[in-house]
Amino acid sequence: MKRKSLSSLPFYCFFIAVLLISCSGRSGKVTLSAGEEKSVAAEPPAEKLIRMISPEENAEARLGDEIKVSLEPLNGDLKPDSIVFSFDGVTVTKPGPDQLVYIVPGAMTLKTGRKPLKATPFRDGKAGSVITRFIIVYADRVPERSGYRVVNSYPHDSKAFTQGLFYDNGLLYEGTGQQTGSTLREVELHSGKVIRMLNLKSDLFGEGITLYKGRIYQVTWQSKVGFVYEKETFRQLNRVYYQTEGWGLTTIDDRIVMSDGTNVLYFMEPETFTVASRLEVYDNEKKVDNLNELEYINGEIWANIWMTDLIARIDPSSGKVTGYIDLKGLLSEKERDAGTDVLNGIAYDRAGGRIFVTGKNWPKLFEIVLTD
Repeated sequence: MKRKSLSSLPFYCFFIAVLLISCSGRSGKVTLSAGEEKSVAAEPPAEKLIRMISPEENAEARLGDEIKVSLEPLNGDLKPDSIVFSFDGVTVTKPGPDQLVYIVPGAMTLKTGRKPLKATPFRDGKAGSVITRFIIVYADRVPERSGYRVVNSYPHDSKAFTQGLFYDNGLLYEGTGQQTGSTLREVELHSGKVIRMLNLKSDLFGEGITLYKGRIYQVTWQSKVGFVYEKETFRQLNRVYYQTEGWGLTTIDDRIVMSDGTNVLYFMEPETFTVASRLEVYDNEKKVDNLNELEYINGEIWANIWMTDLIARIDPSSGKVTGYIDLKGLLSEKERDAGTDVLNGIAYDRAGGRIFVTGKNWPKLFEIVLTD
């Protein structure tokens, strides 16, 4: 049905239509009749009172560095009454109008990542145009490099496309992926025998798993849904939802940490599975992408870096990579076949201090110790 013009309506309909539009609170223009318009007051744009001389966009800093901020007024007759600075979402000062140089203290740059620096000028009680620059905070030292020594090796199902792994009370728990082949498993360490197995629906691609208070959490790759199971029975207790892809999981105290294949780690509140905080992972030169399977070991988050033989050791308080473990050659060439995929899977026996690693469709799981 075609829309009728207001000019073709009876007067009372015309009056009501104009009244409703005028009272809607929207800025813009109201059409009265053909060729006739009435302006509605719009919020004036914020004044541009200052400009930022330094730092430049994407300026680089190290953990603990001070950051010098230099401003200047655009018009000597329109100086701001005050300027509010914030760094990474935290207000750091409210200097007066004549303070146009400010130092963000080193106590504010204690996490790696691309962080917003904002300056908001005020004049006559109104905020002026906000200036935003991003600062990239890198790790403050070169990561250590470690090798490995194999202590033991155990059988592993070469059909298991390992996506998640943890150890608890003498048993391994493993989450596997692939469409139509994703599972949750309870596995005997020494034999590799699958004691219990739960198959996911065929449209779900299983990913990381972790244990929290007797419950197993398992996420899926792109479906944005995960599951909570009773550890002893694999009975599903709940579903959880999230906004990113699901890759790896581990548990730190009262938080579940999730990776999504980027350099970001999400600290999730376990009951609601909402994001409590996030951490951007950087070493001294770059952001560290492709973070995959996770394990919390002796105060560090260990993360497989997808498509490599490296494990990153991450400080969970700052996001910096403190070290890399190079597992090149762990699975020999003669033990590989056409179906063998990349390194993935880290488990830690806290009581025994043992570290276990494996890969997707690997025939073995290895117990290792680190070497210099």
